[in-house]
Amino acid sequence: MFRKRRGKQLPKRSYETVDKTISDVFERANKSSDFTTLSPFEKDHPLQISFYKTLIDPSILQKSILPFLKEKASEIKELSDLTNIIPIEGIKITKEYLEVEKALHTGSVAVYFKDKQEEYALLNISYARLGQRETNDTQNEFSVIGPKVGLIEDLSTNLHLIRDHLHSSDLIFEEMTIGTRAKTKVVIAYLDGVTNPEYVNTMKQRLTELDVDISFDNTQLEQMISDNTRTPFPLFITTERVDRTVGSLVQGQVVVVSDKSSYAIIGPVTLMEFFSNPEDFFLPSVIASFFKLIRIFGMLFSIFASAFYIAILTFHFEVIPKDLLGPIIFSRANVPFPPVIEVLFLEITIDLLREAGARLPTKIGQTLGIVGGIVIGQATVEAALTSTILLIIVALAALSSFTTPIYKMSNAVRLLRYPFILLAAVWGGLGIYVGLTFLIAHLARLKSLGVPFLLPLYPYRRGGVTGSFVRPNHIKYAKRPWYLRPLSVKRYSPIADKDPEEGLNTE
Repeated sequence: MFRKRRGKQLPKRSYETVDKTISDVFERANKSSDFTTLSPFEKDHPLQISFYKTLIDPSILQKSILPFLKEKASEIKELSDLTNIIPIEGIKITKEYLEVEKALHTGSVAVYFKDKQEEYALLNISYARLGQRETNDTQNEFSVIGPKVGLIEDLSTNLHLIRDHLHSSDLIFEEMTIGTRAKTKVVIAYLDGVTNPEYVNTMKQRLTELDVDISFDNTQLEQMISDNTRTPFPLFITTERVDRTVGSLVQGQVVVVSDKSSYAIIGPVTLMEFFSNPEDFFLPSVIASFFKLIRIFGMLFSIFASAFYIAILTFHFEVIPKDLLGPIIFSRANVPFPPVIEVLFLEITIDLLREAGARLPTKIGQTLGIVGGIVIGQATVEAALTSTILLIIVALAALSSFTTPIYKMSNAVRLLRYPFILLAAVWGGLGIYVGLTFLIAHLARLKSLGVPFLLPLYPYRRGGVTGSFVRPNHIKYAKRPWYLRPLSVKRYSPIADKDPEEGLNTE
């Protein structure tokens, strides 16, 4: 017999806000630049049409709705007359504001009389296939599990993809133009009532104050609006993934998308966010946390591995265990160069192979990376230009740098290796300590849209440290990140942990 599980009464979902009137829906929707209201008739005609232009098929609107409305405008006395005038099936007339809001967010147009906004005719003309996976797979942020739809170089399609994933009147698009010559369209996206207005205003101000003739891509625009342009670290996340973009909006961050760019800018961000992957939220928290810790360890190993090799062999060889001392001596017996020259030779070779493989066509680049790495590595060892132990360390360090999900952060990690290599060659362990001190001081000075880049480590906030290094479970993730200072902290009401004694009993 199965024992009936004792259910727990869930708390009321107080985080949801319910609109009292249809005017509230239209008032919020009008804040967004992609919400349009048309009066396609004479000035004295009361009929109006409202819709999200990023969700509808404009060809159907222009060919199957507006011409018939203009032709027979005088015959329209009630909304029910539209069923005999417009050649579209499934016209629904309703007075329920929830139905109107849902229909607008799924690609319908609302037709109504402006002098009596109590009844609405809904016509579904959604652009269902716009932005679907035909040519817009994610290329640089690939994941095994989860959505694989990416942004493209068309602004309208990108806005459609974002709004199609996030059906909410609180999603606001504010359009502006930058560039004195190119006049590039840029849209700032955020959730009204969630995102802190301070971040939205700061982003608007920086974009407005830009004095540039042309912006080719959001990856270039991100550098122009950064808080510090003299740092190798990216202070915004640039992503091509739609799910990461929508997830950032839900958290309370600001997103910038622009025409002719397949990347979205997300801010403000902290350092630890660069080691999170959207795929983490499609996996159990234990597994996702393990992978995140692996990425953090890979970043640290990639920066310090070669520097520690130089420091130990040059200044601190007494820390080498006796069992390992023999293999190291045998490996370096015929190498004529000091460790620093040996390391620099291999590091530069790895970077040359990486750059050559990235610039060549895909199949040729993959072949060059694999064959070139094996051939050059074997040749350098046989020619006594480097030791086998260092070859393993450099290869693992290069491999570790690829674990960082964001490409720009991976580049910063690659660059940081060289200062630590030189400092270790001059002062050994003391040089690594000095370099680490300057690195931490530099990171402590960085900000992203005014938010300290090292939060919650500096300024230290005990409540957020655990969530920075691991992926919280669904209960801890129910609240938005506190450092974003969102207007609405709660995302949802999670189901409490189940009592271990509850469940199925097969007795």
